[in-house]
Amino acid sequence: MSNVDNQSINTLRFLAVDAVEKANSGHPGMPMGAASMSYVLWKDFMKFNPQNPQWPDRDRFVLSAGHGSALLYSLLHLFGYDVSMEDLKDFRQWGSKTPGHPEFNHTPGVETTTGPLGQGIANAVGMAMGEQILAAHFNKEDIDLVDHYTYVIAGDGDMMEGISTEAASLAGNLKLGKLIVLYDDNNITIEGKTDITFTEDVGKKYEALEWQVLKVEDGNDIDAIAAAIKEGKEETERPTLIMIKTIIGFGSPNKADNPGVHGAPLGLDEIKLTRQNLGWAHKEDFYVPQEVRKHFEDIIEDKKKEEVNWKAKFEEYKAKYPELAKEWEEWNSNELAKEIFEDEDLWNFTKDKLATRSASGEVLNKLAQKIPNLIGGSADLAPSNNTYLKDLGSFSKDNRKGRNIHYGVREHGMGAIMNGLLVHGGLRTFVGTFLIFSNYMRPAIRLSALMNLPAIYVFTHDSVAVGEDGPTHQPIEQVMSLRLIPNLRVFRPADAKETAFGYISAFSHNDGPTALILTRQNLPILKESGKDALKGAYIIKKEKGERPDIIIIGTGSEVHISLEAYDILQKEGIDARIVSMPSWEIFEEQEEEYKNEILPQDIEKRLAVEAGRTIGWERYVGIKGGIIGIDKFGSSAPGDIVLKEYGISVENIVNSAKEIVNK
Repeated sequence: MSNVDNQSINTLRFLAVDAVEKANSGHPGMPMGAASMSYVLWKDFMKFNPQNPQWPDRDRFVLSAGHGSALLYSLLHLFGYDVSMEDLKDFRQWGSKTPGHPEFNHTPGVETTTGPLGQGIANAVGMAMGEQILAAHFNKEDIDLVDHYTYVIAGDGDMMEGISTEAASLAGNLKLGKLIVLYDDNNITIEGKTDITFTEDVGKKYEALEWQVLKVEDGNDIDAIAAAIKEGKEETERPTLIMIKTIIGFGSPNKADNPGVHGAPLGLDEIKLTRQNLGWAHKEDFYVPQEVRKHFEDIIEDKKKEEVNWKAKFEEYKAKYPELAKEWEEWNSNELAKEIFEDEDLWNFTKDKLATRSASGEVLNKLAQKIPNLIGGSADLAPSNNTYLKDLGSFSKDNRKGRNIHYGVREHGMGAIMNGLLVHGGLRTFVGTFLIFSNYMRPAIRLSALMNLPAIYVFTHDSVAVGEDGPTHQPIEQVMSLRLIPNLRVFRPADAKETAFGYISAFSHNDGPTALILTRQNLPILKESGKDALKGAYIIKKEKGERPDIIIIGTGSEVHISLEAYDILQKEGIDARIVSMPSWEIFEEQEEEYKNEILPQDIEKRLAVEAGRTIGWERYVGIKGGIIGIDKFGSSAPGDIVLKEYGISVENIVNSAKEIVNK
């Protein structure tokens, strides 16, 4: 190892150590142990331009061990990204560019939000898939417009999480040869040595998952690390796991190879000893030696040439393949033409009754013809979710142009892989499963919302109407639980038409995910439903007089029975207003004037109807209103019987409305 290499690696270590010390918070151990591998990877292999972090053909880097963020910020600073020394000094502080864990769209150069372990590996699988999909569509024999790798640094905790195995299993099956994971194998977790819980042979496991597995016995042997990465790049048929033996807290005389160094500052005395131990003569904190600064500046100049060369290639591509070049720019703009959503065919259906899951399938297939970069798939439930894009093939190791992704029974991995596809760029995508299994993927849904990704979650079999499968498969709390996630739009349509408007809303919204909540059972297509569903709530049946006696608010499959109750109530002298409210979140985004028009504040007699948990509906019905819902687990029986037994019926709506009005 040359002196400048050694100095550069130690600079990375001490910038991270100093950031953690100044914040009095953070994780110094991982950056100290993984500095060498990250330096080699970024210096000798990664393709990027720090002046344009969004250059589409850059290599992607994911720090799946997101607690080591101080290392990533130090890399970004030294390699010329817009992360200043002051930013490093503001590590973990209010409003800083350097938060405790890496955040997508917050710090330049951060490709995805990580911290919940395993998510980064799964995101990286999505990124590697995205590269292959775009390459298959755009590359020509004479010009490879898309040709980049996805690199990951992961730790022992990542390897323990089940989501990693879910995603890695799919990656092996799909032969994602341009995915390379560097495993920071230091055998330490917060509670102690990993062997108290984790004694499996990770290498053999990944070999069984159809990965190439390489080993580096010394995490500071930069030549061996470089040779392993080079070998990983030469393997085109399998993703590669490089197991690199490291020492957490490397260089610290008293804390290295100790659980305590994982998540606590070293302390000033130990930092002094560590400097002496590593031959770091500089006493000043946040110090970058001049020769190191010059070394990185030279590297940056070489890195910037990569994009210059690509731009020249793209100009040639535009001249030879102008239509594809136009598509490339459209795909990467993340904007969809408004005309796509003005086609009335999207919300015109030939049947009188249709399950909203079936309507969803029809709409998705219509949209797939209009949105060529739309891909998606299901967790082994496409025939039930109606998420298969007909005649568009399946993405596989043999067909990179297929637009249907078979995720297998891997809900959590599926959600995180979709996030990876979206942060990669150039694609729009959706995933599908039963609503009950949203529980299995909730961390990925939360990260979609946190990263403001336009992810679309298609959740079918939305209530106790699932019937005979019983309480294990009948959602009760899921819809309300999803509404608790900030920045997630939950859309529960009343019929096929509202389903179409749910998709229009989802595809028009680029700043966060949407969960579509769909029925298994057929629902009547309502003559009263319409475009106002795009406002989250609207009057689907107006009162006959000047002022309603009661407002009945329904969602999903409960809207049509509310309309039936309306007719009965009218005959009994009660003038009701029926409001369809497919989305709380979208309704809350409307102007106050509109919200008060739909739900006038002076009309306090209200009734909400939804086949799920009642908690939360108080915000719309107030203290004088009532709620019809289900606050216990379901039962196994035909769906219509279960609904009736649990009070989701016209009769119960009528009786409850009369009781509220007559109070």
